[in-house]
Amino acid sequence: MAKDNLDRDLFVPAKQDDEGSEKIQRPSLSYWQDAWIRLRKNKGAIFGMIVLFIIFIMAIIGPFFNEKGINDQDLGLSKLPPRVQGLEDVRWLGMDGTKSDTFEASSVEAAKERLRQRYTQRDDEFMTYDVKSDKEGNAKVKGYFHIYEAKGLQDQYYWFGTDTLGRDLFTRTWYGTRISLYIAFLAAAIDMIIGVAYGGISAYYGGRVDDVMQRIIEILVGIPNLVVVILMIMILDPGIISITIALTITGWIGMARIVRGQVLKLKNQEFVLASRTLGSSNTRILSKHLIPNTLGMIIVNTMFTIPSAIFFEAFLSFIGLGLQSPQASLGTLINDGFKALQINPYIMIFPAIVISLIMVAFNILADGLRDALDPKMRE
Repeated sequence: MAKDNLDRDLFVPAKQDDEGSEKIQRPSLSYWQDAWIRLRKNKGAIFGMIVLFIIFIMAIIGPFFNEKGINDQDLGLSKLPPRVQGLEDVRWLGMDGTKSDTFEASSVEAAKERLRQRYTQRDDEFMTYDVKSDKEGNAKVKGYFHIYEAKGLQDQYYWFGTDTLGRDLFTRTWYGTRISLYIAFLAAAIDMIIGVAYGGISAYYGGRVDDVMQRIIEILVGIPNLVVVILMIMILDPGIISITIALTITGWIGMARIVRGQVLKLKNQEFVLASRTLGSSNTRILSKHLIPNTLGMIIVNTMFTIPSAIFFEAFLSFIGLGLQSPQASLGTLINDGFKALQINPYIMIFPAIVISLIMVAFNILADGLRDALDPKMRE
């Protein structure tokens, strides 16, 4: 009975829109455009890119901010604390150009006298104090020694202070950053050139070629990088050349293995068979088809390799196997600062902050690139 009560006018045929059915709702994007859109949504990766860009710019222009050279020594300016224009009154930042220490004594005057002896001062001309007393009457006095005024340097500023030989740490820090960035780009170039080519050739040709090439890699893997560096130092002098040779000998092995695994997975695919059927040479198949399809993995692995190479150089310089003084690298600067850590911690703090920012930024950017270049992560 319900069917007889329905009005036929309620049923309207759907309109056919042939043009609308062919319309593409999502914009046409290439692989790299889609990856860039997803990378921009990753705030951490963008932050890492900005930090690396700023550090790269400062490594170029930083040493030219003042007239001090990286090896200009002046023992009269030894161990000056950081001092920045406009921050002389912001004492808690530690950039006001003063040295400070705290003493407790039975009286305020006794504590002040110990502070004056600490900074070899006879009076309070260049000293200021913060005095606190406890319930028992003991005095806790924090003294600030205005060393710039004591040395007659009221109009001079050293943003990162000076080291034990009176050299400007701001200039030396950014010059040392150049060495770290050189190591970074060297490691990337070695991975891109040697590692990619070696791994691609080994996987593509397979058989006896792959067996021989993989046995060579196994031999190189069994030799630690530190042993290779020591051997280079026995032949050459410690320095950037020995580090460069050591990275060239063993730095590409990880990339070669990753590329080999990717090429082994792709070389039997239909698009490779089609290219071979059309008469493409082995070199063209590798360079135009196989390697581009592994490029995402190559970029991500390179970004993870770079901070490891930077730390490797800093470690070698820190233990005395890398660059030697008076040459500046972040490793040598941290080593110099470590010797004066308890008395003048700023000598080590600024190079340590820069190398930490470089390594963290590269790792965050690598994480972002890994997500952006993986098609499985597409929304």
